[in-house]
Amino acid sequence: MDNYTVNFVVAGDEAEWRELFSGYAEFYGTHLEASVAQTVWGWLLDAGHPLEGLMARDAVGKAIGIVHFRACPRSLSGGDIGFVDDMFIDPAARGSGAADAMVSYLQGVANERGWPLLRWITQHFNARGRALYDRYTGGPSDFIMYQLPIE
Repeated sequence: MDNYTVNFVVAGDEAEWRELFSGYAEFYGTHLEASVAQTVWGWLLDAGHPLEGLMARDAVGKAIGIVHFRACPRSLSGGDIGFVDDMFIDPAARGSGAADAMVSYLQGVANERGWPLLRWITQHFNARGRALYDRYTGGPSDFIMYQLPIE
């Protein structure tokens, strides 16, 4: 983890962020419209928007990972938790400790903000990601997610 720096995204990160965000969309088989990427990038730079972004860089400064996260109200505790929406590491950097550096940074953010936990979801076929997440959490929660499309 010492070979990586993790910081909040800034305006100068846009080109590298777009490349990584495109890789994330491709991993999940989603066509990423330029207008959607522009919207999300705008959210990340807008201090008033709940979505925040982190970028990991290797020892020579190359952007190798992104995480998008936000505060999420948890009604049964009467407080916020952290919710990780997206996490992507460049395939060439997987297994190098970059993902651990990002999770460690997120844990620090959660501690600073008083979030008692971080929550995220992934698809069942993401075996490599699930192995990473299992190391930190001990395995998936006992909740099942449902989605109701609204037309």
